[in-house]
Amino acid sequence: MAHIDQFSAGPVTPIAAYLVACVGSALGLVCTTRAHGAHGWARRRWFALGAFAIGGTGIWATHFVAMLGFAVVGTPIRYDVALTLAGLVVAVAVVGAGLSIAARDTGRPLVLAAGGTVTGCGIATMHYMGMAALRMRGHASYAPGTVALSVMVAVVAATIALYAALNVRSLGSIAGAALAMGVAVGGMHYMGMTAISVRLAPADAPLTGADSPHLLLPLVIGLTVCTVTALFLVGWHPAPVEDDEGEDEAVEPPAPEAAGPVTIERIPAGE
Repeated sequence: MAHIDQFSAGPVTPIAAYLVACVGSALGLVCTTRAHGAHGWARRRWFALGAFAIGGTGIWATHFVAMLGFAVVGTPIRYDVALTLAGLVVAVAVVGAGLSIAARDTGRPLVLAAGGTVTGCGIATMHYMGMAALRMRGHASYAPGTVALSVMVAVVAATIALYAALNVRSLGSIAGAALAMGVAVGGMHYMGMTAISVRLAPADAPLTGADSPHLLLPLVIGLTVCTVTALFLVGWHPAPVEDDEGEDEAVEPPAPEAAGPVTIERIPAGE
């Protein structure tokens, strides 16, 4: 078996991946918070943007930023671009589906669990699609028990993300939830990475796909554009203000005080 190094670039890639996960989660939580005070198309738009922020930036981009530190001794690493981009679509779609399911009844734990299961299994699918996108001079295999454990971690992480997205309101709570979600997403990724083993198989044919430097540039550009766009939209749209109870009710003027009895004082004649 070939030696696998998850941190070939040192602590840079796990730290960067954690920060990306936190930023994507925070943007997604802010967007879903805005969705709670909106209706109709505006509500769907905020949920869609939240799904893209959490699924696209918080999960998909986190995976590939962390993968920049992945190396196998004895073979170069390439990535199938089409399969990599397909993973982005899967990540956004499953987070959107999970939000749609869990938002139907936020008070029922079973509904939240169903949304978390759908999203978690989809995230695990995206992770292993990203691993299937690897091109190297060798054959990858996976430990079934570790794969099953990584799926469980993905379901738990997804359920936490959905709960936070549908219940967190204040900025302080959003920040705390984003930090926790960053840990959950990073833990899910590296748990899944422990399942892989590689057996080298030298070949004369050149590897196809994009190498890490060529993958990094579009990834950073795409992440920056998405982040700036989301920040612009969130900053441009005013935060919804919940009406106080009874604020819209008509204010009745105070009832006039009842007139008291009138006393007529008789004045004696001659005074």
